Amino acid sequence: MKTTVTGGRSVLTRHAEAETCADPSSVMTLLADSASTADGFTSYRSTFAQGAVGAPAHFHTKATELFFVISGSLQVLVGEEVTVLEAGDFLAVPPHTPHAFAAAPGCAADVLFVFTPGMDRFDYLRLLGRVMRGEADAKEIAASAERFDNHYVDSPVWRAALEVSA
Repeated sequence: MKTTVTGGRSVLTRHAEAETCADPSSVMTLLADSASTADGFTSYRSTFAQGAVGAPAHFHTKATELFFVISGSLQVLVGEEVTVLEAGDFLAVPPHTPHAFAAAPGCAADVLFVFTPGMDRFDYLRLLGRVMRGEADAKEIAASAERFDNHYVDSPVWRAALEVSA
């Protein structure tokens, strides 16, 4: 991936040069990791296939996670509430708030994600892809919770929502 810092603070990632990570149900286009951004944000775009499960219930202790649905529909958990975001919808999830996401039932989704403040999360996204493809052990994800500020929690509400949509 080639990220260009222009004008001292601007970040430009050309689509043709962006790194992608793929797993069986999604493609992630890595746009800007915090090390390459003056303000320390992280951003990537995920395209979820119909029926794709994104992330299980989790929270971040430092970052606010921003979601912008480019197209399709994304089912999300925020706290104890499940809702569907449609194309053009924006969601900001503050630190310490459990959340999860998946393509909405019967839909695909294309979503822009931003974390602020960011952390170097691209290694985490690469790890997720390896685990989903069976190339790495899921225990590596749990072991990386502090490094990537990604803390998984149990959510009966989210499990029930996924069962209904299956």
